[in-house]
Amino acid sequence: MRITQHARLSVAPMMDWTDRHCRYFHRLMSGQALLYTEMVTAPALVRGGALHLLDHAPEDHPVALQLGGSDPYELAQAARIGQAAGYDEINLNCGCPSDRVQSGTFGAVLMKHPQTVVDCVRAMQDAVDIEVTVKCRIGVDDQDAETVLPEFLARLGAVGCSRIIIHARKAWLQGLSPKENRDIPPLDYDLIRRMRALFPHLHLSVNGGITDLDQVQGFLDDGLDGVMVGRAAYHQPWDILGAADARVWGQPNDTKTPEDVARAMFPYIEAHLSAGGRLNQITRHMMGLFAGRPGARRWRQILSEGASRDGAGPELLERALTHIGSAKAA
Repeated sequence: MRITQHARLSVAPMMDWTDRHCRYFHRLMSGQALLYTEMVTAPALVRGGALHLLDHAPEDHPVALQLGGSDPYELAQAARIGQAAGYDEINLNCGCPSDRVQSGTFGAVLMKHPQTVVDCVRAMQDAVDIEVTVKCRIGVDDQDAETVLPEFLARLGAVGCSRIIIHARKAWLQGLSPKENRDIPPLDYDLIRRMRALFPHLHLSVNGGITDLDQVQGFLDDGLDGVMVGRAAYHQPWDILGAADARVWGQPNDTKTPEDVARAMFPYIEAHLSAGGRLNQITRHMMGLFAGRPGARRWRQILSEGASRDGAGPELLERALTHIGSAKAA
């Protein structure tokens, strides 16, 4: 299946969340959804040699590496490193509004510098054989999104960047925290739909405020090429990913229940512990597996209290599973 088909539903890159353990866990629920790394800065790879940030399991695929940066030469080097590490796609972050990102002149602030984005994309395209994509906002600060976004998309399309994920909110670089930037600026899905009509040759995905598969299907029915889900996929992973293969791609899901998913993690957990890791590095991503089910609170409590203790292993999850009630009782 071509990666554009996998991109019909993707899990957003989320700092401190979508690490390699999270992605392995998510892949057990959906064999089709496109997964993304946390944002990795180009300087960390090129100057810092932090190649451990690229660790991933063979089961992760299809998986994309999101890069942050604004120097075309450095991003090209980082993209080359990412391709060599086995990633299926390189994505440029033009949407993150954090102060740390702004100080490096990348992320959402790049919406103010479209020529820089074009130069970076072109440099990465020249450096790798895999697809280079962009994740952006509809605009920043006082920009007129109706003007800025189509100009931005047109410039990207002109250099052959044909797949773009658009977070349907502006980013406010001053006055709002990164958390507030995920909630306070109003969503403008209609603008994304207009871009779909204006740029039929581009593969456009919508991101922002999407909480369930009904919304996902609605956007696909509206003609959007893809939908990227963020926090909902993390906090209620089974609700989003457990039925995704059947609903989005018409394929059966081999994993039948969230309990099956939890137990399917046991070999991965054992390998991680044998390599010197700790249980809570994995289970912190599994807290929402039973969201909405009887016993979900006790599941979270047992993992929260026990997973950081010395010697904790899969038996802790097995104990937590005894408190999960039937989904029919919810």
